[in-house]
Amino acid sequence: MSGLGRVIRSGVRRRRVQTTVIGLVAAAAVTASVLGAGLLVASRAPFDDAFAAQRGAHLTVQVDPNVATPAQLAASATVSGVAAAAGPYPLRVVALVGQEGMRMPPLTVVARAEPGGAVDRVELAGGRWATGPNELVMGGGAIRIPIGVRLTTAGGTVLTVVGTARSVSATASAWVLPSTVAALDGPGTVRGYQMLYRFAAASSPAQVDAGRDAVAATMPPGAVTAARSWLDVRQRAAEDSAVFVPFLVAFALLGIVMAVLVVGTVIAGTVGAATRRIGILKALGCTPAGIVRAYVAQALFPAAVGAVAGTIAGNLIALPVLAETEQLYGSANTTIAWWVSVLAAGGVLTVVAVTAWAAALRAGRLPTVDAIAVGRASGPARGRWASRLAARLPVSRPVGLGLARPFARPVRTTAILLAVASGAATVTFATGLGASLLRIQTALEQNTADVTFGGTPGAGPPAASTADPASVQATIATREDTRAWYGLAQARGTVPGVTDPLTVTAITGDATWDGFEMVSGRWFSAPGEAVAGAPLLTATGSRVGDVLTIQIEGTAVRLRIVGEIFESGRGLFTGADTIPGLPPAEYRIALTDGADASDYAEKLTGALTAQGLVAHPNGLDVDPLLVVVQGLTTVLTLLLIAVAALGVLNMLVLDLRDRVHDLGVHKALGMTPRQTIAMVVASVAGVGVVGGLLGVPVGVAMQRLVVPAMAASGGLHLPETLLDVYGPVLLAALALGGPAIALLGALLPAGWAARTRTATALRTE
Repeated sequence: MSGLGRVIRSGVRRRRVQTTVIGLVAAAAVTASVLGAGLLVASRAPFDDAFAAQRGAHLTVQVDPNVATPAQLAASATVSGVAAAAGPYPLRVVALVGQEGMRMPPLTVVARAEPGGAVDRVELAGGRWATGPNELVMGGGAIRIPIGVRLTTAGGTVLTVVGTARSVSATASAWVLPSTVAALDGPGTVRGYQMLYRFAAASSPAQVDAGRDAVAATMPPGAVTAARSWLDVRQRAAEDSAVFVPFLVAFALLGIVMAVLVVGTVIAGTVGAATRRIGILKALGCTPAGIVRAYVAQALFPAAVGAVAGTIAGNLIALPVLAETEQLYGSANTTIAWWVSVLAAGGVLTVVAVTAWAAALRAGRLPTVDAIAVGRASGPARGRWASRLAARLPVSRPVGLGLARPFARPVRTTAILLAVASGAATVTFATGLGASLLRIQTALEQNTADVTFGGTPGAGPPAASTADPASVQATIATREDTRAWYGLAQARGTVPGVTDPLTVTAITGDATWDGFEMVSGRWFSAPGEAVAGAPLLTATGSRVGDVLTIQIEGTAVRLRIVGEIFESGRGLFTGADTIPGLPPAEYRIALTDGADASDYAEKLTGALTAQGLVAHPNGLDVDPLLVVVQGLTTVLTLLLIAVAALGVLNMLVLDLRDRVHDLGVHKALGMTPRQTIAMVVASVAGVGVVGGLLGVPVGVAMQRLVVPAMAASGGLHLPETLLDVYGPVLLAALALGGPAIALLGALLPAGWAARTRTATALRTE
């Protein structure tokens, strides 16, 4: 082994604390980087692979059959820029009835002779393709019907489900043979044609819009009733995984910042503590470049170990998130790309190397004679004014010495301050993130009631009920423990141009107390008014103030959108008087303070026995996605807190080693072990308080940037009320996180100082 190699190995073994700190901070940074970049790439990769393999449609167009003929539609395939086209396919939006009279949501059914073709090659997931009349192939999505189930059309034709399939372009809810189209016609059926296009260039919204305009120009005016870009489908497919990316990027940035901070201070502190050793090495023939390489290598060795551990941890933690994408596309290739792991680990190691190189340059520039002389001499006396001021404070002498110590080493004090501030910012950000996510879940659940009845828990959306609404509502209103209540019923609706059905909720009474959050506009107050979520407004291209015509139970209903509600699904809410004949099927009740929900539910069930309704206490189930996010947040937060505390520990260890002789003098003059611990803790107490005060506003700012970005990744607009989670008491408690982190990092060095024997300390040079 070369002499330089021995220096590197000796430095790594002797400075175990610094080695551990660098390894942990590298692991934290790589873990967060792999998660952030990996999930961003992996959330889109399965869709892109499936889209290319199935030759997905860049543009799906629905055409009015009363305006354009099949020949005119076929001619649009020759437009410049169209690489391939398929259709026209007959299209029907029909409401089917399942077994035992169960009414199904409206389905967008497309007639195709075979699943293949030049555009949108439908992939069979189970069963077979339709080969005879009155056979139906169900598509994936919100509506899942098992193979073998029989569905009845409005005209009385019975259709048998013979297979399930996926369209990566989401062009239909189901498929039949062209010979079956006539059997789908009946009351309430929406008729149309579907054309599918692939363009030579369709990587941006502008290119897709240009292709749409060119296609529409070949058809009669008003022929195109709806059009859907593949980019919208792609965005929706990536939303679940993409929601993780903003907060993981935030943790990755925190990890990288702490890597720069901790590695820089570790190397700078090591150089400062080993000045005489550096002079001796130079006297023995080590070149300035060799000295710099030695210190960089001492940082890179533990960082490389940490990078490997962080890469493995990042890939393992990402598995639960990627499992959902795997089920969606039936693809086994839903893992983080190897190059993402390599890039994340390599990027962090580069940051470590550059930071260590910058800190180690001082060692390389030190002249040999000066290094040996400075290493044997005492450093300049700094902070004497602070010592004199601390002596006048009404505190014990050891505490006063500790309070004055930060001013004697301003560079190391700054390093401790930044480490504490980073830890406090992490805790503040994680706390605000968790609180906002809980509020978001409550707003998305839209069910904070104490008691619900009328529907079966877990049975899905409530349909129309046979109970007498007037009798039920009178029973609820007369109970003394009832504080507020409302009734609701849900029906499926369709909007031209939108393949998937939407949920229409008809509300009886005042529901504004039950977790509904308005993003803009107002709550509905008159018949014909409604509020809708961002996904529905985006899918239909609507805004607050527009009028939507929706097919509900075979009836066209015109609704004016008066407000945007915080809603993750394609939901629309309106008053029960807007949709006659749809009585409440479920009731939600808020109780007065102190009322027992179980007792109330039992008594209400007894009072409504004749109506056949069962009441039960309500509980808010935790969203599995929220559990995963909170778990990731907890793990990364604890890791970064540990790194911050170790940064404090490292600086204190270097400081105590520098003044171990002074420590021996204090002990010789009568300082007890407890007083020694008090002195060491006091030396970081003030820095911890300042670090907490600096870190809290940084954490709040991160929460207000990251949480809206997470919502935007899911296609949602976030109300301000869901961000305002920090109260005065919580902020004060979070500010104490700084002193807590400083105390956590000071305990071990304080114990070491207390156990040091007086004679040993006095003999140390």
